[in-house]
Amino acid sequence: MSESHKEHEEHRLREGYERVLDRLREGANELTWDNLQKELDEAVEFESELEEFTKDELALLRAWVERDLKDMRRYLSAGGEGVAAWLGIDLSALSRKVSESLLSIADRSVVERERFEEDLEAARADYTEGEMAVPGRLACVHCDAEVELPELTRIEPCHRCGHRYFRRVSQ
Repeated sequence: MSESHKEHEEHRLREGYERVLDRLREGANELTWDNLQKELDEAVEFESELEEFTKDELALLRAWVERDLKDMRRYLSAGGEGVAAWLGIDLSALSRKVSESLLSIADRSVVERERFEEDLEAARADYTEGEMAVPGRLACVHCDAEVELPELTRIEPCHRCGHRYFRRVSQ
């Protein structure tokens, strides 16, 4: 795959991710876990009509957005200080569109503690090389080396040890 093709693919996926977040922001319902799943399905369906994504790309977009929102909800439900602290960065580093979407989604989230904790235990999502992730700091689960993602970007292998798996580092 040529470098320009790879950059084009990453750009398409980043834009798709941002549009999915934007559609979730526009939703009117409180974001219970069931509502979030329904709105996420609708946003991904809209993407499939708007852009020429493969089924695999659509599945990845959905999984990445769900992973980030699940992680954000877990952090906020545990008494976290807000979206900026969860990301581990200053919100001004985010595009206005992404930060407004995340703040709106956080405001509308209704944490259903018991069910949510069960879901998290059953499917704890780590970050993996090759996935798209919102800006912030991640740490390698193997060597704890931290990497700062300045924008919505595809995750590269650990710069220190080459491993593929990461966790978000919150302030």
